[in-house]
Amino acid sequence: MKTSPFFCRALLLVCLFSCVDLLATHSLSTPTDSLPSYVVIGAFSKQRNAARFTAHASKDLQLKATFELNPNRNLYYVYSLVTNDRSQAIAEANRLRSETELQDAWVYSGSFGKEKLSQVSKDVNPVTNQAIENVVIQDSKPTEEVQVIALTEEPAPVQEEVVEAAAVAAIPTPDDTPPVTEEEANTPGKAFVFKLTRLSDGKVISNGAVEVVDPDKAKLIKKTDANVPVKIIDIKNKSGKLMVVAQAAGYRKTQREINYSATPSDSAISLDAVGRTVVPMEMVRLKKGDIAILYNVFYFRDAAIMRPESRYEVDALVEMMRENPNCVIRLHGHTNGNHAGKIIYWDETSDDMFSLNGSRVGYGSAKELSGARAAAIQAYLISQGIDASRCSVVAWGGKKAIHDKMSARAQENVRVEIEIVKD
Repeated sequence: MKTSPFFCRALLLVCLFSCVDLLATHSLSTPTDSLPSYVVIGAFSKQRNAARFTAHASKDLQLKATFELNPNRNLYYVYSLVTNDRSQAIAEANRLRSETELQDAWVYSGSFGKEKLSQVSKDVNPVTNQAIENVVIQDSKPTEEVQVIALTEEPAPVQEEVVEAAAVAAIPTPDDTPPVTEEEANTPGKAFVFKLTRLSDGKVISNGAVEVVDPDKAKLIKKTDANVPVKIIDIKNKSGKLMVVAQAAGYRKTQREINYSATPSDSAISLDAVGRTVVPMEMVRLKKGDIAILYNVFYFRDAAIMRPESRYEVDALVEMMRENPNCVIRLHGHTNGNHAGKIIYWDETSDDMFSLNGSRVGYGSAKELSGARAAAIQAYLISQGIDASRCSVVAWGGKKAIHDKMSARAQENVRVEIEIVKD
């Protein structure tokens, strides 16, 4: 039987519409299946807060954390794992929820970038496997205001003390005094603020960090940001003292010993408007001949590329160079060991110096890697308007290790030091 041309055309159209319908259905139902899954441990509206939290997760929780902008929510997502295996991401998020302080960890399927994403992205609760409509923005969480340090397993104070602490929260505070959060009011211990200022003019140093140490046992208790409230429970050691060590990029490390029960009459120690003990730490700019470690500069593995959380530290270095136009520095690069291997280099045509996007892979010695890492900081300084003649680079490889390369602290050998050549 002969088939009419009209019938053939009709059949062809039916087939075409069916194919289009199938493709549309597929694009709507499976767009996130081909996208990577990220284990997200925090979301922040401010890049600075994301960088600090990333550094905390990397140093204190031993996670390989980094952060990127999610333009669909206009939030910086801090994540500790990226994988194409969604089940692996779900399992890791649940592990972090049960074993660490990261009780809000979730899985994000999508990608990051400066422009809003055209493909579908999704945030998922790993416990219920349900989509998350509104993620927790951690800039506004009380835990961002106050960090809790428990030095001993002391019993919680009696309820009357908690009531008194809560009553303090009702005291009006000036604009420069952080308000008492509910968490702070209900946490046992004594509230401290370790205030870092520049000795020359009293200006508050915003990029500082503090270590609290038990001097009797030479034991590090906790690392915390400077200039923020922190609760400390009395360790009841023999001396009754704490050692406070402060550091900030471009400044000499400073330390002072205080009594846990210090009062406002002790060495310029004061109380703020809500009764916290404010301990002043005066910092001095690095001088000619000084060498200091840039503690908060981190690199991707096998790469001469800084991780995003390093930006805060190198911006402080830029500030130091701008404040003193006569300052000349030398950057010393160091690695852990002297083995040659893969080196990932920054794409010099890109404006993003804190990302692996567009990077190229090469091969070289440990000395070459250490020099390239120091040169990455030098390149950032130049990009911020610092004259190239004011910053030079020296590569050491693993020749000047500060710990045995097989020790538990071997990672600290990977570092860049700043030497003041001229001030």
